[in-house]
This record gives sequence, structure tokens and C-alpha cells, in this order.
Amino acid sequence: MLNEVPVKYFGCTHRAVAPEKTIENVEPKLRAAGVTRVAEITHLDRIGIPVYSAIRPGAAEGAVSIYAGKGATKSQAKASAMMESFERFSAEITDLDRKNFVRGNFEESDLHNYLDPDKLILPKLGFNSKTEGLEWVKAVDITNDKTVFVPANAVYHPYDSENISKLFQSNTNGLASGNLIEEAIFHGMMEVVERDAWSIFEARHKPKPEINLETIENPLINNILHLFKKAGIHVKLVNLTADVEITTIAAVSDDTVLKDPALLTLGVGTHLDPEVAVIRALTEVAQSRATQIHGTREDTVRAVFMRKAGYERMKRINKHWFGESQSEVDLKEIRNYSGKTFKEDIETSQKLLGKQGFKDILYVDLTRQEIQIPVVRVLIPEMELFSVDVNRAGKRLKK
Repeated sequence: MLNEVPVKYFGCTHRAVAPEKTIENVEPKLRAAGVTRVAEITHLDRIGIPVYSAIRPGAAEGAVSIYAGKGATKSQAKASAMMESFERFSAEITDLDRKNFVRGNFEESDLHNYLDPDKLILPKLGFNSKTEGLEWVKAVDITNDKTVFVPANAVYHPYDSENISKLFQSNTNGLASGNLIEEAIFHGMMEVVERDAWSIFEARHKPKPEINLETIENPLINNILHLFKKAGIHVKLVNLTADVEITTIAAVSDDTVLKDPALLTLGVGTHLDPEVAVIRALTEVAQSRATQIHGTREDTVRAVFMRKAGYERMKRINKHWFGESQSEVDLKEIRNYSGKTFKEDIETSQKLLGKQGFKDILYVDLTRQEIQIPVVRVLIPEMELFSVDVNRAGKRLKK
């Protein structure tokens, strides 16, 4: 059962302890996770919003080995990079994991309580989930604490297994860490909701209202916006919130000084507290810029393509992001649903998801014994993933 873990840090995010304490607790465990270096890369960009990177050379084949962390403060950004490295380490398959996998299909296995793979939104590859064998792992349904078997392909990243069919390319959607498991579960839920709202906007290109920057009262947000303005970077905030009433905000940036198409970046944040969603989106823009400039991410192939296409053309291609919005909304008008404990926030999120028919919320505990840092993979069946994998479009995108 979930415990009443209080939210004690209300800064640029909500956490059980302050980021300085998180760093103190997890730094001694970096070596066990294969992290060789944690470095500040804020200075690579001219904005001044803190960004850190964590380097893990021994990452599994098919996984990235450099992880970025962002935040409104240096300690938050450093903790963010560290915790992402633990997430990725914990999501890789070990020999012990493989020993615990249940193998088989629906008809020949003893899986009495399982998640139908079709609810994970499968690409059209002709896969018959009822007859072809899969690897299964135990998940927990947070509504009733019951065990549900889910495909290992939806949990681990990277995922590859001999003589077992793959449902789809693995990803990290819903992978989250925390100071305590309740904190990890909540943030995993927020990421799944974020990718769902982002997917709906990316697939449909329907206009969404912008946030009126002039009416924002939060001093932390205004300070971040000032740093962008001072650097000559135009930023707008778009309310991507979909049918699920959990706020998702996108920050869209246009470097009007450099006019570098690779720096037409965006960040997306989701949280029950709209102000936290905004801060997460804005700091993610800074993270995206710093990592592009650093040139260390494995996804810089995209930057090469964008530079070949050119600045103006990339803005036209992505006019659903960079075009003018037809409406505005004040940030203070968006309801804040956040509570005082992570259990309360999880239950509130459950209710908001349930109103739109998302009854199943599952998590797999990926916490590694050797580091003891809570990591989970959250699955919310039938939520959209188009922004993660364009080959996977669910019912809400097909309407």
C-alpha cells in the first residue's frame, strides 16, 4: 500500500526532500550505477539556467550513455541528472531479471491476470499477441494492489530477447525515480500524461491557447523568462492540456540572435500544479539547448538535418509550434490540483484519469538492490505515445 509521504520541497518541483539532500544521499551510489562523471554544462549556453550532465560509459547497447538534468537551481539540475542516470541503469535487463520472466502466450501460460498487449497501442506489424510468445513481468495495480502481468517489452529499455518477438521499439516513457517509491510513481504518472497530451497536439496540429506571460505572478518563473529575454531568445508557453485535466505546458523557443534551426527547441512539463509544469517546460528548453550545443546526445543527427533544412524552413515545417496562437489564458486561471502528500497527488491523478476512462494504472518496481534508489516504470494502458513512437497511434488519435 502507498504511504502518506509528505511533499516537503516546493521549489521548481515537488519532492519529498530538498535537492541538496537528494544529492547527499545518492552521490555515493553513482559508481555502483556506472556513472563516471557529473558535470555542469550551464556555461555552454548564454542563458544561465542550470544544466548538468551525467556520463555512464557502460550503458547497454541501444541506450544513451549521457543524461542531462535541468532545474531552476544548480542543486535541482545536478540532482536531476544523477537521478536520470539511476533510472536508466535500473531499466536495463539483468540476468536476474531474465530468470524471473514468465514466458508464453495467453493460451499456454498460467497468466490469469494479465494486461492485453493491444492496450499498449501496438504498431501494425501483424503481431498476434494471443498466439505468439512473450516475456512477462509482475506489475502492481495501484487501485487495488493486485499483481498484473505485463509484457517485459513495455518495462525495460533497451529491450531485446532471443527467440521472443518484440511488440515495439522500447522507450523510457513512464520511467521515473524518487527519494521514495511514492514520489517515483507520481512522477512516472506525470510523464505518461505529458507524452499523451503532447502526442495529441503533435498528431492533430489543432491550435491550443498560449499562456499570457504578462500576468504571471510567480517570481521564479518570471526570473527564468527574464533570462531568456535577456539572451534574445523568444519563448512562448502553450497549454497542451488534453481531455485529462492534468496540466501540460510546452515552452517553445526561437533564438532570434543565432537563428540556428537546431536551437528551435521546446520543452514540455506536466504536473498537478500548473506553475511546476511551466518551470519544468522552461528548464527543459535550457536543457535541450545545452545538450545540442554540447553535441553529446546520441540524437544530434536530428540537429544535422535541421541545419541542412534551414532556419525559416524548419519554422514553416513546425508552424503548429511556431505559428501565432488564436487565444490566451492566464496561468492563475488553470486549476492547481496538487496536494500535501504524494499519495494524495497519486489519488487525485487517478480520479482525473478515471474521468476519461483510464482506470488501470500499473507500475513495476525496478529498484536495484545494489543502489536502493526507488525507480519505477508506470504504465497507463491506451494513453497515446505518438510523440515517442510515430508508429503507435491509439483510439483517441484515430477519432
